Amino acid sequence: MTTPFPFTAVVGQDDLRLALLLNAVSPAVGGVLVRGEKGTAKSTAVRALSALLPEVTVVPGCRFSCDPAAPDPACPDGPHETGPGAQRPARMVELPVGASEDRLVGALDIERALSEGVKAFEPGLLADAHRGILYVDEVNLLHDHLVDLLLDAAAMGASYVEREGVSVRHAARFLLVGTMNPEEGELRPQLLDRFGLTVEVAASREPDQRVEVVRRRLAYDDDPNGFATRWADEESSVRARIIAARALLPSVRLGDGALRQIAATCAAFEVDGMRADIVMARTATALAAWAGRTDVLAEDVRQAALLALPHRRRRNPFDAPGLDENKLDETLEEFAEQEQEQGPEDDDPRPDGPDGPGGGGGQSPGDDSDGPQGGDSGAQPEAGEGGQPQNSGEQQPVRASEPFRTKALSVPGIGEGAAGRRSRARTEHGRTTGARRPQGALTKLHLAATVQAAAPHQLARGRSGRGLVVRRDDLRQATREGREGNLVLFVVDASGSMAARQRMSAVKGAVLSLLLDAYQRRDKVGLVTFRGASADVALPPTSSVDAAAVRLESLPTGGRTPLAAGLLKARDVLRVERLRDPARRALVVVVTDGRATGGPEPVALAGRAARLFAADGVASVVVDCESGPVRLGLAGQLAGELEGTAVTLDELRADSIAGLVKDVQRRAA
Repeated sequence: MTTPFPFTAVVGQDDLRLALLLNAVSPAVGGVLVRGEKGTAKSTAVRALSALLPEVTVVPGCRFSCDPAAPDPACPDGPHETGPGAQRPARMVELPVGASEDRLVGALDIERALSEGVKAFEPGLLADAHRGILYVDEVNLLHDHLVDLLLDAAAMGASYVEREGVSVRHAARFLLVGTMNPEEGELRPQLLDRFGLTVEVAASREPDQRVEVVRRRLAYDDDPNGFATRWADEESSVRARIIAARALLPSVRLGDGALRQIAATCAAFEVDGMRADIVMARTATALAAWAGRTDVLAEDVRQAALLALPHRRRRNPFDAPGLDENKLDETLEEFAEQEQEQGPEDDDPRPDGPDGPGGGGGQSPGDDSDGPQGGDSGAQPEAGEGGQPQNSGEQQPVRASEPFRTKALSVPGIGEGAAGRRSRARTEHGRTTGARRPQGALTKLHLAATVQAAAPHQLARGRSGRGLVVRRDDLRQATREGREGNLVLFVVDASGSMAARQRMSAVKGAVLSLLLDAYQRRDKVGLVTFRGASADVALPPTSSVDAAAVRLESLPTGGRTPLAAGLLKARDVLRVERLRDPARRALVVVVTDGRATGGPEPVALAGRAARLFAADGVASVVVDCESGPVRLGLAGQLAGELEGTAVTLDELRADSIAGLVKDVQRRAA
């Protein structure tokens, strides 16, 4: 087994280490979500934590890690007799992003259940993680059906496996830790709220600290065991401190003053629900225990807010998580003044204490508002090529109008892509549409078809009892129809004909609305823009819908309209993406007024490019941005050549009076 990198040898990342240690002291805090760029020791720190956790006492031979002092009465391996327990290290179980449902919750032998009435159950990762850590790397890429199972287990503290009326239940209480790179997409709000704390991490810009990171990593790679031995004393010290803090935790007093501070802070930041208050209370208590105190102080409340509130303040997917520390300090100061006016309290009312243990309070998770996205505008000046001055005809970017709920657009036919919420597809989840022989392991039994296949052979198989004699050849897999996520590729006209401020604001608002829809339907998105003399891939296909929104916001306009170049660039993007992910079908959304200028025969060239799209069988919709009393209808002509559908900005709204067919349909030849 590979020796893990020592937790105490991680350089910097004070917030990350503190959040993990608080969960080790009090698992009731609810886990940690670690957000940050690649190469910032996210996974290294999480994997190192398991070595610091105290050992757990389990019932010998129990596959579900039952506590001998309070065994689970519904344990599939029970009932357990009273007796001494066995000590083992706390487990850290990793959930792969591409894991199957059976791998997560466990597998039930349907053949034995039908023929013998035996609940032959093979535990999954949730059973392995009970009383330990469940770690999900790239948690934002986890499939929706696995997210649903995690939410259920986290809410109930138990996992249920049901197959055609045969049910198995076992306890599943674990510390959920996830890491993610926000550039690859955001989490569903339901799962985001299940994480007690969140931490933003970034690589240090201090040369000395970066040198120390490299020095320690090279030393570890050269001799993992020797490196771990050199840090053994520090590891033992932290492990002993965790044990002491756990023992002290029940004695920590959370007074009314601290509770009112917590409530005032959550109210001031307008967080949804009451989970934030509960998590802050548990975090502040754990902070006091970690510091060796039995009273919760104001600085504990402040540090708890910095860790528990940033991810609960997002109002839409494009809001950057973060917390205004100045507003936090003002809220605590105002509360302290009110408390002083009402009279002294037993609790310490000081709001201006030093940063919490670990020194993590000085780094606001909201500092990424000027992060990597701020550099996007630097790539724009070259858009004005073609013999013109660099900024010729270019107008400053305008802000998008308010987004709105859009009509549902989907790709025709039935696909087999990744699970999502847009187009019809054959999936593992959804309504049952038929049955087939299983290819590989049976996952979804079609009971009626299985019984129908086995019934004619019962006499030949010598059936004498009540049970049905079932053979593997009789088993039938249910075929189901659900929804898939698509690649929604936006091709946006940013030319001078679109540059009127009111029109471009409305166009950006429409694209932003479609991006919100893509986020909710679990799509990948890409952005191609065309203006001047060329087209550019503003954003390659990605799961990060908010990255597309940032690129859209900084999009300048002006110049000619190379419509053909935009369509051909989009076709190249789709060709490459089809090689990477052949099962994911594409929906191309062309946002334009239909005009084509620049170069010889621009209109004819655009028509030929559109017909290439139609020949490829790509589903498309043209959002007609033409306005005014006199309309040329060029966008409608473009939609006809694409064999797609044209909609106006008004028709795109879900609440518009104009009728719009929900599915994007190819025109009949």
